[in-house]
Amino acid sequence: MIDDIQKLRETTGAGVMDCRRALKESGGDFDNAVRLIHEKGLVKAEKKSDRKTGAGLIESYIHNDRVGVLLELKCETDFVVRSEPFRNLAHELAMQVAAMDPADIETLKAQPYIKDESLTIEEFIKRTIAKVGENIVISRFCRYEL
Repeated sequence: MIDDIQKLRETTGAGVMDCRRALKESGGDFDNAVRLIHEKGLVKAEKKSDRKTGAGLIESYIHNDRVGVLLELKCETDFVVRSEPFRNLAHELAMQVAAMDPADIETLKAQPYIKDESLTIEEFIKRTIAKVGENIVISRFCRYEL
């Protein structure tokens, strides 16, 4: 059971007790436990959506010296700004903008994630919100292409 909890934790980024509960609720079925954790994470993300975002970063990405993106991503605290999940999200979003050229933030959030088309960008963001425990908002982005 301990190995399953650790594996589930590595897969989802959820806490030990959340992983333990999910495995117990799913009767030890790993895939079902992953689904449960993601569902609970999305609920947690919804609850955080009205919290103020005062910290953030600007991510830059340049593809083949021909496409450039600047993306402003905000969260609640500097602690989360420095975290790996938040920085990874910023990078992945910048790559998404470079690849898919969305017209605006709402269009971007509705797009399928280029690395996993079973997820939308909005769901990808919500999973990161569930991992870091803070609201995350895309403030703005711009894309340049030669």
